[in-house]
Formats: sequence, C-alpha cells, structure tokens
Amino acid sequence: MVKSMPGAAGKLADQYPDIWKAYAELGKAAAEAGPLTDRERRLVKLALAIGIGSEGAVHSHTRRAKAEGIAQEDLLQIAMLSIGPVGLPRAVAAKTWIEDI
Repeated sequence: MVKSMPGAAGKLADQYPDIWKAYAELGKAAAEAGPLTDRERRLVKLALAIGIGSEGAVHSHTRRAKAEGIAQEDLLQIAMLSIGPVGLPRAVAAKTWIEDI
C-alpha cells in the first residue's frame, strides 16, 4: 500500500490511508498537468520547500532527488539560488538541511 516514510508524514499515511491516497493522487495529477521533466519537477519542489522553510520537506525532496540520480551540487545550487528570494538565513538553513541527507 503506502511505502514506509519517516516522520509525521509516514505516521499520517499509516493512520489515514484514504487521505494519503487522495493526497498522492492530487500530486500525480499536478505532476502530469504540464511539460516539466521529472528532474525539473523535483528541483522545483525542493525550491518550494526551501521557500516555505520546511526542513522536513527539504529533507524529503533531497532524499528523493538523490535516489533519482540528481547530484548534490545541483541541490546545493538551488539553496544558493534561494538567497535572493528568501534571504541569506533561510538559504543557509536550506543548505544545511540538504547536507543532512
């Protein structure tokens, strides 16, 4: 059914599988709504996670990106690109969150 995930998201998926299934289907539909490649979508999702300051989401998208063969240097560039839009402190935090994985 649901792959085992770490943290609160995994617990939610275990406790509310119907809600998690609906959430996953929404994500699939959003991914298929345009021409971006899998790699481009992963990098955008990482950037969005940085933008909202979610350590858990940055960890998650970093883990997934690495599993998909995206280089660490590419992920770190996303953190550096975030300096302008979100500020140096959040970008530095994102860099450390990427390096955690």
